[in-house]
Amino acid sequence: MSRIGKNPVTLPDGVEATFAGRDVTIKGPKGSLNWTVPFEIAFEQADKEITFTPKKEDKQSRALWGLSRAMVQNMVTGVKEGYEKSLELRGVGYRAQAQGQKLTMQLGYSHPVEMDVPAGLTATVENNTIVKIAGFDKQLVGQFAADVRAKRKPEPYKGKGVRYVGEYVVMKEGKKK
Repeated sequence: MSRIGKNPVTLPDGVEATFAGRDVTIKGPKGSLNWTVPFEIAFEQADKEITFTPKKEDKQSRALWGLSRAMVQNMVTGVKEGYEKSLELRGVGYRAQAQGQKLTMQLGYSHPVEMDVPAGLTATVENNTIVKIAGFDKQLVGQFAADVRAKRKPEPYKGKGVRYVGEYVVMKEGKKK
């Protein structure tokens, strides 16, 4: 039995859910998100709660049961509160600036690295070294943060690169003489 899937999703005030066949649409103050529930999962809304149940008792259905509940819960949280990821640039000369929907970073290359911020996200820069990515779609926020980090991952000798705020990088010892 799924420990995540058996819990109902509670809709807070200001958030509404609509169903069209297998599609679930969650609307809130920050925006609207849509997701298609897998065929193996049945769902229903009673009052301000959405419950999910598997149609079969096989391994795939149990996995999709927890996934469905988690996806809808993330959508509800996103349209109500939103999500944010913070990245830190470490290294001499490493800096960033946000200009509209474009993020420009100096990461030790011979050229600046420019990235277009996807629609629905906002990127802000604090102190030229902290990049904050915010939006209401958890998957989109996490993916864009991972794409920014992939431009210059933290290296293990000096720790230079782009890392999540609070991320611990295991440092290696340099050459011994």
